Parts: sequence; C-alpha cells; structure tokens
Amino acid sequence: MMAPLVTAVSSPRARLFACFLRLGTQQAALLQLHTGACCTAKNHYEVLVLGGGSGGITMAARMKRKVGAENVAIVEPSERHFYQPIWTLVGAGAKQLSLSGRSTASVIPSGVEWIQDRVAELNPDKNCIRTDNGKEISYKYLIIALGIQLDYEKIKGLPEGFAYPKIGSNYSVKTVEKTWKALQDFKEGNAVFTFPNTPVKCAGAPQKIMYLSEAYFRKTGKRPKANVIFNTALGTIFGVKKYAAALQEIIRERDLTVNYKHNLIEVRADKQEAVFENLDKPGEIKVIQYEMLHVTPPMSSPDVLKTSPVADSAGWVDVDKDTLQHKKYPNVFGIGDCTNLPTSKTAAAVAAQSGILDRTISLIMKNQRPTKKYDGYTSCPLVTGYNRVILAEFNYSAEPLETFPFDQSKERLSMYFMKADMMPFLYWNMMLRGYWGGPAFLRKLFHLGMS
Repeated sequence: MMAPLVTAVSSPRARLFACFLRLGTQQAALLQLHTGACCTAKNHYEVLVLGGGSGGITMAARMKRKVGAENVAIVEPSERHFYQPIWTLVGAGAKQLSLSGRSTASVIPSGVEWIQDRVAELNPDKNCIRTDNGKEISYKYLIIALGIQLDYEKIKGLPEGFAYPKIGSNYSVKTVEKTWKALQDFKEGNAVFTFPNTPVKCAGAPQKIMYLSEAYFRKTGKRPKANVIFNTALGTIFGVKKYAAALQEIIRERDLTVNYKHNLIEVRADKQEAVFENLDKPGEIKVIQYEMLHVTPPMSSPDVLKTSPVADSAGWVDVDKDTLQHKKYPNVFGIGDCTNLPTSKTAAAVAAQSGILDRTISLIMKNQRPTKKYDGYTSCPLVTGYNRVILAEFNYSAEPLETFPFDQSKERLSMYFMKADMMPFLYWNMMLRGYWGGPAFLRKLFHLGMS
C-alpha cells in the first residue's frame, strides 16, 4: 500500500525538501540586447512566455516577481495543464488520471495575462510573435517554452490504431488509460514496449511501463504466459553506465527480452501486429504479434519552431547550453524540451534550468554578465516496480550527479514514495510557483554534512 502524502511530507527526509525552495545561477557571454524595431503590435509585454507547460508557468511565476504581473503574459491554447511524469503510474493502474491535471487558469500566476491562443509565427528580428488568431504581440524579452511535439502519425497505422483494444501509450492524455486497460486485459502472449528513433521526453518512461507491466503479470499470476519484449531504436538500455548496469541486472533477473536498434514503423492494430525495422540493416523488417502494445511515439520540435529564425538545423531552439540565452537573439531565451540543450528532456531538468534562467535574465536586465552555468542536471526516477525506484541523476557528461548520501543505482522504496507522492506535491506547490530550482542546495547540504 502507498503511504499517504501527509506521511511522506512529514517525515524527516521529506522535510529536507523544503530546502529546495531556491536555486538559480548561471553564466555565459553577455551579448548586446537586440534592438530591432517592434512590429506594429496590438499588445506589448516586458516578458512574453510562449507555452504554458512546466517551463512556461514556472518562468512566468519567476518573471512576475521581477517585473510585475502586469508586464508578463503567457501564450497557451490548452484549457488543462498536466503533470505528465505521473502518467507512468496511471498507465500501470497505480494512480488516477484525474490527479494529474488541473485547469490552466488555476496554474497561471495571478495577475499574469493568459493569451489563450496558439503561436503561429515568431519574428525575433522585430521582437514580436503572431498567434493563430492573427494577434501580434511584441516583447522586450521572450522565453520560449513550447515543449515537444508527439508525432504518432509518423508510425503507419497510428493514431487511428488506438481505436482498437490491446494498445496504449503513456505519452498522451487520450491514450494513457488504454495502457492500463490493455494491461488488465492481457491473457497470454507478447507484451511489447517500444522506444523510437528520435529524441523523446522522459527517456526512461518507455521502459518504466515495461517493468511495471511485468510486476503486474507476476502479481496476477500471468507471468508464466507473458513474453515481455522491449524493442528500442537505441543501442543501449540507458545512457549513464552506472544505472545501465543496474537495469541490465533487473532485465536478466526478470527474464525480459531487449532488442536494440529496432524501430517501430507500423502498427496493424486490426491484426495485433507491430512492424519493426532493424536500424543496423535498413530495409530489414520484423513483424511481432502482440497481446499488448505500448507505443512511445516519435517526437520532434513543435512545427512552429522548425522553420523559425530561433531554430537550429534540427528545429530546436538554439540556446547557449550554459546560460539558456539564444545564440543569435540576446533577448530571447529557451527552456525545457523545445531547446537543443544536450541533456535528457525531463521535468527535473526544467526545474534546474528555471533557476539558472532566472539568474541569467536578472543579470541581463541589469546589463551584467551571467555568472553561473547550467551543468545539464536532469533526473529520471526509473520505476522498476509498484514500490521500487532507481533514482538516476546526471549531468551533461552523463556522469551521476546524485542528491542523496547513498547509492541511487539501488532499487528503493523511499525513492518510489518520492516519485509517486513527493514530486507531484513539489511540482504543484513549489515549482509552478517559481520556488523550486532543483535539488542542488540539498545536495550541498548532504555533502557538507559528510565532510
């Protein structure tokens, strides 16, 4: 049974999370602010934030304290805001989907204007953007937090294949509950889990649901008749050796099948067939009959960014990896999944980036040089069962950057409680309010205590 949230929050270890209230520092070459003329705009804001996801709401809260709520606006079309990391547990039946979402209006910082529209065009040379409704908005500083785009349609047979049973995906609010239904309905055969040949957000999630599903099969007595298969387009199970070794041991102990360099290219949902291409032998395909299929979709930068002046050749917002300031437009900044930062795209990374970006913008507003650098910190709580997590934390160099004074490559109940209960609490109550910049302060406390 899961410990109630109040228990988790009141424990001594949990109280240390209160130390996470602040973090923010950063550095990089300070450029002269872009002084191009504003386009003729119907509205002007000192700080304009594109996107109302985790990065956008967090930065709006931080900017509100700097320049005043009336000088900040967020462009976001969605009525609902979701804490997506919990969808791994929703897909495994351990959490309710309703707990993951709140109205966007409720998370917009009070007094900040919510422009409920979609970004249609960016014009950084004239310091303005245009929305789908034709509204032109100018800015002094622009923060791009548009997230990542799910490209289910790049797999033949999707997304229409989700209308059939036995297939789901934890990456969409529309399909995450289908994963749980497919898991419950499983009788015998192949349970197949995929990882695409593109960048993805929360790169650990595709295998987390595999471990949870295998645990469910054991719990319900179905494991002897289940063949659990993880087909990944990657060449390794995880990008950090320390955690990869721990995961390989779990894979061996639980008799899981992992096929590397296998990319899902088609789903024949009416026949319950998944078609994979062998990336080491282009053109060679393999068809697998499934009793359950979990799809991790290909992902890419949002279409509006792909051809915009702020994008690099791959379509991502082109920012300095130390400061998150745009490489060409000094009054433009990026945060989160839409950027080309060479680190794993996670909510934990956004938290750390928000503190750095806060400090960067503060200094640039004062015509000063940023003094601290983002080290690429990101975190992936690798859920390996209904009560166990390996907490992977690492930096740009794929080196462990662990918070706690114990070996985090070990499966732990305490880390599961942190994933399932503590992190959602911190997200809604601290991060989105601009008070959570990652666990670096806590890490320092532990290290000082051990020195």
